[in-house]
Amino acid sequence: MASTPVEKPLEESEGVPGLGGLADAVTTLRTQDEVARFLRDLCTLPELEALAHRWQTVLLLDEGVPYVEIAARVPTSTATVTRVAQWLRHGTGGYRIALERTRRRERRRR
Repeated sequence: MASTPVEKPLEESEGVPGLGGLADAVTTLRTQDEVARFLRDLCTLPELEALAHRWQTVLLLDEGVPYVEIAARVPTSTATVTRVAQWLRHGTGGYRIALERTRRRERRRR
C-alpha cells in the first residue's frame, strides 16, 4: 500500500528559522491597516518598497504586461521581473493564492 508523501513545513524546507512564527503572527492580523502597520514595524522602508514592487510586478504579470514595460512602470529591473515571474509560475504557490484571492475580492466589490 503506497503512502501519501508528507510535505515538510515551509520553514523546514526553506531553512528559514522563525518563518513559521512570522506566518503565525501575520495570520492574527485582521485588517489591511493592521497588516500595513505590522509590515512597517517589521521592515525598513527600502524593504517595504521592494515588497510592494514585487507585488505590483505580480499583478502586471497576471495581466500579461511585457517584462520591459513592467520594469519601466513599477519601476524595477527586468531581472527582478523575471525572478518574480519564475516564482509566480514555479514557486510554492503563495503569489498565486494571494493573486486569486485579491482578484476575487475585487470582483465582489464591483
